[in-house]
Amino acid sequence: MGIEHGYAVSIQWTGNRGEGTATYRSYGRDHRILAAGKAHEIEGSSDRTFRGDAERWNPEELVIAALSQCHLLSYLHVAASSGLVVVDYRDEASGTLEQEGEGGRLIEATLRPRVTLAAHHSDEDARRAAHLHERASELCFIANSVSFPVGHEPITLIAGAQEAPRL
Repeated sequence: MGIEHGYAVSIQWTGNRGEGTATYRSYGRDHRILAAGKAHEIEGSSDRTFRGDAERWNPEELVIAALSQCHLLSYLHVAASSGLVVVDYRDEASGTLEQEGEGGRLIEATLRPRVTLAAHHSDEDARRAAHLHERASELCFIANSVSFPVGHEPITLIAGAQEAPRL
């Protein structure tokens, strides 16, 4: 049996416009996401498609963000363990929700990490760095928990080199 870690969050609905859920259109989808010890809350809503506030985070975005964040942290770990010095990491992640009647599910996500290695690294290091995304994906708790495929389209650069992607 593995080691277990617990996590707890609180959700507070803030969308009561005075009528509660009297009708589908009478209530707001706004809510706050809080956790003990966190200095900042997350302002959430549903996707605008579902009558939500587009300026707030929706659950679908939070799942994609969690995947991207988990991959980042797993990748930094495997890079450091492999002797590769990452000096910048950015991701433009996306996902697709398939609506089925009143429900639905996320059917895929794609992470697009753009990793920059320190200037002293070689092209061979860049190739090794690109392949480390596979190991990071294996280690990512969130990717291991979802039931849809998570694709990766990494770009690896070396600081100070031409901006042409390296593997």
